Amino acid sequence: MHIGNKTSEGLGPGEELEDLQRCGLKIIQSSDTFRFGIDSVLLAHFAPLRKGDRVLDLGTGNGVLPLLLAGIGEPGLIHGLEIQARLVDMARRSVALNGLNHLITIIEGDLCFPPPSLVAGGYDLVISNPPYLEAGGKVSLQMEVAIARHEILCTLADVLGTGAQMLRNRGRMALIHRPGRLVDLMTIMRSEGLEPKTLRFIHPTLKGKPTMVMVVGVKGARPHLNILPPLAIYDGVGNYSPEVLAYYNEQAPME
Repeated sequence: MHIGNKTSEGLGPGEELEDLQRCGLKIIQSSDTFRFGIDSVLLAHFAPLRKGDRVLDLGTGNGVLPLLLAGIGEPGLIHGLEIQARLVDMARRSVALNGLNHLITIIEGDLCFPPPSLVAGGYDLVISNPPYLEAGGKVSLQMEVAIARHEILCTLADVLGTGAQMLRNRGRMALIHRPGRLVDLMTIMRSEGLEPKTLRFIHPTLKGKPTMVMVVGVKGARPHLNILPPLAIYDGVGNYSPEVLAYYNEQAPME
């Protein structure tokens, strides 16, 4: 639903309300900011969320991961950290629109210098869909989009370092990235005391090469990596695979 002016739902010029296809949840998006993609949906279902978890999303953008996690499981609380004021505002309005202010708090701040409201060692699960591309080269003309795609304001090392700092011992960190950065990802994880424990490659179809990879690291854990079967987004005729389709059809209740 596209709305051109402010409405009772709090939508502004260029903003639209999109159905997340889960528990009636909706999210505010804008045509000129970075819009979430299927990678966020896949990461939300991959993340090892447990009942009562204290969750932190680093670089939450418009708040899609906190909203999805609220619909998937039963977290105790979710904090979303975002540096861009416009996205913070959109995320907060989406949280309020869904009646989730009691569960989700969107915090404006820089993950490289976490605000005092984020307590080190205070989280069971940290999740992040970080910028995939290193700084340099051609970037988007829209700065908000460029920041989401390129390591302009933070690097992979920054994300993992802050994630490790915020986790309790044996806490879990889940993130998604490009396969070409996998060596960097796992090397930095280990250097930060996050032992890679679960890995899954994502393919457009099972006949194609992986285009994304998801990893869970556990703080202070012993070495042992479990590689899951590959996940195909589409079947052979262009439809969502049964597993991905199930992500959109599940309607878990929210308290």
